[in-house]
Amino acid sequence: MKKQIIIAALSLGAIALGNNQVLAQNSDQASTSVNIMLADVISMDVGSVASGGAVDFNYVNTADYNSSKNVTVPNSLVIISSKNFDVKVKSEGANFVSGTNLIPVDVLQVKAIPGGSLTGTLNEVTLSTTDQVLVSNANLGSKQSLNIAYSISAEKASKVLLGKPKGTYMQKIIYTATAL
Repeated sequence: MKKQIIIAALSLGAIALGNNQVLAQNSDQASTSVNIMLADVISMDVGSVASGGAVDFNYVNTADYNSSKNVTVPNSLVIISSKNFDVKVKSEGANFVSGTNLIPVDVLQVKAIPGGSLTGTLNEVTLSTTDQVLVSNANLGSKQSLNIAYSISAEKASKVLLGKPKGTYMQKIIYTATAL
């Protein structure tokens, strides 16, 4: 009986060990994994008109000081963003400056106007040194253009500008796009 058990165990062991075959496989396919890694982006295109541009208001006669002046700049900003965003505006300083002469920045209205490809809630603000929302909840997208209108009312021209010494008064306006 012992012999039979030993023979049976050896037979099972030989069968288990003897059936291990290595089969070579050839295939006409291979696979690889492709990964796309995304980061959030938001930027203003250097091709924007507002990038290094200038907006000029000329007051040369009495009619100029008695009427509103408007300057519309198409494609003022071109923005690329991977998320919805706000566009904010502020002045770098509290006054337009010509030498030692000053005009407060609140003489100027800045308004986002329809006509560009950027969509969102378009606002008008009185310029100040504090960030103010010019466009809220703008949709994400590539190369979206924003048209901006600048204006000085007849009232501000006659009450604030009239009587100031002649000269070119300058101030930088800063636009910021912020992802939501």
